[in-house]
Amino acid sequence: MLGFLLFLLVVFGAAGLWVHLKGIEYVLVNQRWVFVCFFLLPLSVIFDLYHYLRTWIVFQLHSAPKKHDERVRNIQKQVRAWKDDGSRSQMCTARAGWQTMSLRVGKYKQTMRNININLIDILEVDIERQVVRVEPLATMGQITATLVPLGWTIPVLPELDDLTVGGLICGVGVETSSHHYGLFQHTCEAFELVLADGSLVRCTKDENPDLFYSVPWSHGTLGFLVAAEIKIVHAANFVKVEYKPCHTAEEVNKVYTEEVLKKSENDFVEGLMFNENQAVVMTANLTNQAEPGKVNSIGLYYKPWFFKHVETFLKTGPGVEYIPLRHYYHRHTRSIFWELQDIIPFGNNPLFRFLCGWMVPPKVSLLKLTQGETVRQLYEKHHVIQDMLIPLDKMSEALRVFHKEIKLYPLWLCPMLLPSQPGMVHPKGDQDEMYVDIGAYGEPKTLDFDATTTTRRLEEYVRSVNGFQMLYADCYMTREEFRQTFDHTLYDKLRSDFECEKAFPEVFDKVCKKNRH
Repeated sequence: MLGFLLFLLVVFGAAGLWVHLKGIEYVLVNQRWVFVCFFLLPLSVIFDLYHYLRTWIVFQLHSAPKKHDERVRNIQKQVRAWKDDGSRSQMCTARAGWQTMSLRVGKYKQTMRNININLIDILEVDIERQVVRVEPLATMGQITATLVPLGWTIPVLPELDDLTVGGLICGVGVETSSHHYGLFQHTCEAFELVLADGSLVRCTKDENPDLFYSVPWSHGTLGFLVAAEIKIVHAANFVKVEYKPCHTAEEVNKVYTEEVLKKSENDFVEGLMFNENQAVVMTANLTNQAEPGKVNSIGLYYKPWFFKHVETFLKTGPGVEYIPLRHYYHRHTRSIFWELQDIIPFGNNPLFRFLCGWMVPPKVSLLKLTQGETVRQLYEKHHVIQDMLIPLDKMSEALRVFHKEIKLYPLWLCPMLLPSQPGMVHPKGDQDEMYVDIGAYGEPKTLDFDATTTTRRLEEYVRSVNGFQMLYADCYMTREEFRQTFDHTLYDKLRSDFECEKAFPEVFDKVCKKNRH
């Protein structure tokens, strides 16, 4: 393991030097696919192979639970050392900003006390209690690779392989089953945290409930998450997917809303909006049997990217197919939704898929590490990565606003039930409410697009309909606007109770634009 890590360190160091060498920056900006195809893709394969083998060996040997307690004690020791040193600066994890799935790199880490947290394993699958206990840096790819062969899965499984449990809890996670189960946080049974005084605490709906409801969306500002217990449910061999093309904005809204509200009939609901008037609404259900000739293993490396496959139904009409469960869960991974087409324009070409598709996608972390300042600024000024959570009954209006402001397609439409529970994010009333996540990823086509002013207009609209912005993306709100959007009542109380002011920044101070670059 040490040799492999040293190899990665050398490679990463070389990559960092290359970015600054004369001529290389031109390639990274104007011909970035060359660098990605010949360097990042092979390196990503090596990294994934190592990570998969390590995870498999650790799980088979049951060594993770033995080491977990030791690792947690080390975190507690670091926090207590911070206190003994006079608590001169606030704390954050030592995990480098380029290692996260968010495309932004937080500069706040440079001025804070970095706490090393190397918690990357699945600790236990408890069939009797129907929970899986995991460390915060365990990924969705790890979880499906471990649970599905055992006949289990988790209720809400966000599709990108490298999304981590900690990011989905302390940030946010949503999936096409969220109209049943809510957000990723709502499928969790317990959290374990190291607090500002170095103590270890466990919280559930019944044990330390205020803390349990406040951890989601807190972005590590109440304590360090060291483990979580997540519900597990029975898995199936296939997902039966029905594709329903729509050709007017009114039809999109009608079909999508009807299918979302048929909660007992659809295990999964998803929409891909391909232009102002056309979308494909997908409904899906778990099944162990598949009709002959209708199985589509969409995750195979030589298959068309999923969003491109879905688009064909606009011409061919409604269709039905059966997708193996893990392939369905990670259907957007190979093309990073549709972001990869901007990095490798020919990535969906059949010849490229056949020859090189087995290496796709490049690791987002490596893309960030090697992008250089020029590419980063280009993304900042000319690229949108945003997810806005909108009440379902406002979806049609919201789509018109998105079209006016950014004219960016495809748009991802993912439904979610928002329970009336304590915490930072909940409906304004005292009733559960259905929302839709509108995900916009790519280069806007509006001529007057400006990252700051355009995003602020979108944020203002979202606030006006009692919606929420996912905070992995750039947030341009003021502190007052942020507090208007997110309920800080319980959060502020806990920060005072647990003496977090000296230990951790507020959420706003970690996610606002000025601290993320």
